[in-house]
Order: sequence, then structure tokens, then C-alpha cells
Amino acid sequence: MPACETVTLATADGPMPAYRARPAGAAAKGGVIVVQEAWGVNHHIQDVARRFAVAGWDAVTPAFFHRQGSPVLDYEDLASVMPLLGQLTAEGLAADLTAAVDYLAAAGYPAGNVAVVGFCMGGTVSFYAGTLHPLGAAVTFYGGGVSQGRFGLPSLVDLAPRLQAPWLGHFGDLNRGIPVADVEALRAATGPLGVPTAVQRYADADHGFHCDGRPAVYHRAAAGLAWQRTLGWLDRHAAVA
Repeated sequence: MPACETVTLATADGPMPAYRARPAGAAAKGGVIVVQEAWGVNHHIQDVARRFAVAGWDAVTPAFFHRQGSPVLDYEDLASVMPLLGQLTAEGLAADLTAAVDYLAAAGYPAGNVAVVGFCMGGTVSFYAGTLHPLGAAVTFYGGGVSQGRFGLPSLVDLAPRLQAPWLGHFGDLNRGIPVADVEALRAATGPLGVPTAVQRYADADHGFHCDGRPAVYHRAAAGLAWQRTLGWLDRHAAVA
């Protein structure tokens, strides 16, 4: 079983709580920053951290809504989610990501042995993280803002030339919020870069297909394949040699 605890990360805007899951009784392959969905660091995101720990990674899941009190919201509570998303800024996200990288550095993981993996809102943030730091790997699960920027950021297509980390993207073809044409534009934008990149599409999957806490969108086959591809990407690019 993983060793799990609540920890606190120092940021310029005050303490940021985080959930941490580590392999028990064994050295970790490296560190992973798990970036939440719009619903906060809920049971599902904590479970994802534990899955990483079982796979040998030291995972930390910062509460990116810490400036708003670190709420955890119901999946149907869009009325509360939208104002929170509207308060995210590029500067705040950069500060929080740097705090997470610094926390893992203090735990013994240099940037090259740190990965960032994000879902939904977090998929956008994880891509951004890969432009800020020379991390070992970055992975996006259906992150929006591909053709039109969010959170004060340029679009992912426009951010692509700044990628410093090997990046993997997972997208469902049924996701009307991220059309296939946008996904292919992102593939084209990331393809010629000096770091490894890959885009994976899942024909029968919608937005949120990895979240087994949402039966209406969860797609077991796509989630399982994307997870195995993610672990392989991290092992290949971010694991301690």
C-alpha cells in the first residue's frame, strides 16, 4: 500500500495544501505532479496519485484552488466551478507549478526526474508546466484551450514551440469541446519540436474518459490504454536511470 499524507507547499500567495502518495518501502522512480480537474483534489484525483505510487512514483497533487479555500466540488456543480476557473491566472499557475517542482526537488527529485500529469483543466496546466520547466515528462488528458487560450494563457498550439519537456496528449474523438481538427492542429504544432511528443486519439471516448468517478463519460478501455501509455511515457522519459 502507498504511504499517503497531506502536505503543505509554500507559494508566493500563501500555503498550498496537497495530497501526497509514495511507494511504501521502496525508492521511487521519480516525482509526479498530478494536476486536478476542475472539481478540486477529490477522491478520484487522490486515487490517481495512489495509482502512481503503486507504479513506483512519488506523487503530489496540489490544490490549485488554494486561493479560494481549496474547495472540493460535486461533479454536477458547474455553477460553482465556473467562477473558480475564471479566477485562475497564468501567473498564479506558474507560481503553483514552480512550488510543486521545488517541493519535489527538496524531496530529492531533480526536474529531469519529475513528470506532470493533468486531467481536463489540469491537462491544460500540465502542458503549460512543460513550457516553464525542463521536466522529464508532461502528459495531458483532454486539456482544453487548444485553439483558444484559457486562464490568461495563449492557446496550446501557440504555446507548443516553448515546450521543454517530452509531452504526451490523450484526446477522445467524441469530445465536442476539443474537436478532432484542434487535436490534429496540436499534433502538427508539437511534431517538429526538439523534444519527443506524441498525440493519442481514442475513437469511442468523450471528455473525461479517464474519470471512473463519472460513469456517464468513463470509458474503461480508453482509460486503461491511456494509463498504460502514460506510465510507459514516464518510465521512458522521467524515471531515474
